[in-house]
Amino acid sequence: MAGLLSVVGTPIGNLEDASPRVVRTLGEADLVLCEDTRVTGRLLSALGVRARLERCDENVMASRIEGVLARLADGERVAFVSDAGMPGVSDPGQRLVDAALDAGERVEVVPGPSAVTCALVASGLASEHFFFEGFLPRRPGAQRARLEELAAVPGAIVVYESPRRVAETLANVAEVMGGRRVALVRELTKLHEEVVRGEAAELAAEVAARGEVRGECVVVI
Repeated sequence: MAGLLSVVGTPIGNLEDASPRVVRTLGEADLVLCEDTRVTGRLLSALGVRARLERCDENVMASRIEGVLARLADGERVAFVSDAGMPGVSDPGQRLVDAALDAGERVEVVPGPSAVTCALVASGLASEHFFFEGFLPRRPGAQRARLEELAAVPGAIVVYESPRRVAETLANVAEVMGGRRVALVRELTKLHEEVVRGEAAELAAEVAARGEVRGECVVVI
């Protein structure tokens, strides 16, 4: 039987978002590659799945590829997951998929939650066209410079941000794109999911006034 690399999307917060196909694919895999064996181990335990785990984050990806290709060539089923969401979307995975396809191995994507699309829909903002930026530069000057480049994008812009930096990032968005409508989408799929919207300057002031912000944050501009 031909080998198969399954790229598996996993829950970003709510475990009920793991589809039957996700559970079956992970349970049938000869090996599950993951960013953090502890994180994925807890997920598999919650799903009632037993599988062999091996760390395969960005730091060790290059050294793992040859061995994974050998397993696929031998007919094994290998699943790849990130800590949460879709691998390859601001997470490891792209280089492995690229190498497997170049080697002529079968690759399938098992769909799962993605903070990008969830945030776009939850924001209520026009999203017929959108650009996914991922994480902006951390340094204020470099961040503002990148936002000035992004201002020319003819559509919504989706940015991931740490709760510790989101207020500063929103302030920079307000400085560079003051007239835009912006949404802060926080804790997607979790108990305290929240969407806060407004013009860039208004939203920046509101979030700054809160002080501490908790949870994973997505900003839609």
